[in-house]
Amino acid sequence: MRKHITGFSNPTVKYLRSLRDKKHRRRTGAFLVEGLRLLEDARVSGRVPTMLVMAEGRATHDLIDRLEGEVEANGGEIVTTTPDILSKITGKSNAQSVVGVFDEFDTALSQIERDRAPIWLVAQDLRDPGNLGTMLRTGDAVGAGGLILIDDCADPFSAEAVRASMGAIFTQGVARARWEEFLPWLRSGPGQLVAASLRDAVPYRGVPYEAPCFILVGNESQGLPETYEMECDLRVTMPMRGRADSLNAAMAGAVLAYEVLASLDA
Repeated sequence: MRKHITGFSNPTVKYLRSLRDKKHRRRTGAFLVEGLRLLEDARVSGRVPTMLVMAEGRATHDLIDRLEGEVEANGGEIVTTTPDILSKITGKSNAQSVVGVFDEFDTALSQIERDRAPIWLVAQDLRDPGNLGTMLRTGDAVGAGGLILIDDCADPFSAEAVRASMGAIFTQGVARARWEEFLPWLRSGPGQLVAASLRDAVPYRGVPYEAPCFILVGNESQGLPETYEMECDLRVTMPMRGRADSLNAAMAGAVLAYEVLASLDA
């Protein structure tokens, strides 16, 4: 179905604007993705938007034409509108010329297949959507199975997290759980839990990592709760040669992920 929108008060515009808010994303089970690059990453990964919104007067592009065809073939909706309205939808004065609406993925812990990959990233109470997106991007780079979000993390379907993931939101599995749910699930099968930590930790290089390895990082300012760290199979630390006493949470996860990858590949 195709339609053209010219009014700011149109119900579709209100719906699309609402997806910038976490509570409306949760209520509708949908999220926004901005820009042709991310939409193409989604298409290549086998995910097609339920609605494609484009600015009128945009330059023609083969990728947009292909995307339009797949959206229509899947029974989706094609919407054209003015650049001003598209800016209103995205909240940006320099909005991308194309936006997609996707159904949120199943984030139940039960859908994670731990044997599908040798590495999994786990974040506890990670609040910055940019850090969350960076961890997804890291996971994609090291061939991880996905990112498991523990306790009160940022929303992986926010525009900021999706943008920071550089398309990895579509290639990585995402699960959400409380610690009380995650730990019994982890111990019900194979899996080594490794924390980036300062408590009774050993140097991160040369330790016996095992697949599937679950790499756990904590909150940006407070780190991991001590009770969580004590449940880990390994606690490792990275040297700080300068004045900084720690790495950014997402950076620590990336350094550790590449060390685990090198160890498992050796």
